Amino acid sequence: MMACGSRSSEMVDEFEKLVIRMNPPRVTVDNASDMTATLVKVDSANKYGTLLEVVQVLTDLKLTIKRAYISSDGEWFMDVFHVVDQEGNKLYDGQVIDRIEQSLGAGSLSFRGTDRCVGVEAEAEAAQTVIELVGRDRPGLLSEVFAVLTNLRCNIAASEVWTHDGRMAALVYVTDADNDGGGIEDPDRLDKVKRLLRHVLRGSSRDKKSARAAISSRAVAAPHAQRRLHQMMRADDGNNNNNGEGCDGGGGRSLPVVAVEDCAERGYTLVNVRCQDRPKLLFDTVCTLTDMQYVVFHGTVIAEGSEAYQEFYIRHLDDGAAASDEDREQLRRGLEAAIQRRNTEGLGLELCCEDRVGLLSDVTRIFREHGLSVTHAEVETRGEQAANVFYVTTSSGLPVQAQAVEAVRAEIGDEVLFVREDAAAPKSPPGRDGGGRSLGNMIRSRSEKFLFNLGLIRSCS
Repeated sequence: MMACGSRSSEMVDEFEKLVIRMNPPRVTVDNASDMTATLVKVDSANKYGTLLEVVQVLTDLKLTIKRAYISSDGEWFMDVFHVVDQEGNKLYDGQVIDRIEQSLGAGSLSFRGTDRCVGVEAEAEAAQTVIELVGRDRPGLLSEVFAVLTNLRCNIAASEVWTHDGRMAALVYVTDADNDGGGIEDPDRLDKVKRLLRHVLRGSSRDKKSARAAISSRAVAAPHAQRRLHQMMRADDGNNNNNGEGCDGGGGRSLPVVAVEDCAERGYTLVNVRCQDRPKLLFDTVCTLTDMQYVVFHGTVIAEGSEAYQEFYIRHLDDGAAASDEDREQLRRGLEAAIQRRNTEGLGLELCCEDRVGLLSDVTRIFREHGLSVTHAEVETRGEQAANVFYVTTSSGLPVQAQAVEAVRAEIGDEVLFVREDAAAPKSPPGRDGGGRSLGNMIRSRSEKFLFNLGLIRSCS
């Protein structure tokens, strides 16, 4: 029976590939139609995960999506994205445009699995060991983790750390400091690394069941880092019965407004999201919908000011709407958590200096000694240089005082540690009063008009 099922699956997969070859993706980069943004238009045969692939590529290229119109009813996928670069300008760099066309065009889109690294993240990871960590967050935890890795002669090549609602998840890419930058191959040594990190994550007896450390000795098929962090934290929420309610979003931010409604007359579930705009917001929502096995059939995204509005008409992968109140509530909580967990609480500090073994252990130890706690970290090595970003608060979660910042900079080095320019006070969060209803109606009417003009839906009035 299993062999027969396997052959059937292979036949379906080969049929999908044949359809894609007969109808290869068409990618158009248009700089003429919009005065303020570049339009990226993608037409291709539809496949589960295609929307996430496209958004993931654009996000990895550090592009900001200001507007998006999504339609994937039937067997065809049609999307239009209005994008700008990090400075808010249209795309005139020929290399960036070429990468978009190569990453999304014929021969690439829908042939790779959505779990793989794409774009800028698929660089030389085969020689790295990947460590996944999940546990209860506490002041000084990251310092302890990095200290253990340094003592075990593990050089940290890259890492990303998220904290949300009292929990921490991290992906750490390490090499063997004694093996000319290669990955760690010794099974006994890998087991020791995992055992000691798990001990650090536990911290106390109550954390034994919820602290997890996993290690892959090869990163050839490493997942997209930020998608994997979403998956890890969502699984952790479920294991700890943590729905994320009661968290204020941090940093003066309000909770996102997420509404999930039954649209039975059309056979869809309708999702409306309204929150403060930030980079990679669309990736986070689409990633969550995909990992919760929902397919976006139609959607409209508007993110041209301080607020972002997203609307999606979705169905579950089994071709059904979110039938029960429990399903819709689970989806709402999942989207809220996905939006909040990437929010960077605290003061942003950027470290740029020559990389060395033990650098992160030393830096995070100094943070801890000055009463600072890391809420979010992005660690990267570019050649011989470390390019690291940390967001810090006091150990009690309060804003960091100027004196503490200057003391830390004096010890680490004024010339290598800087306060990030984006570390200004957050913009006023969107309200949650009756105005939210009118704004939701506005985006809904725009989306319905767009879809109605395409002949994809009937008027609901």
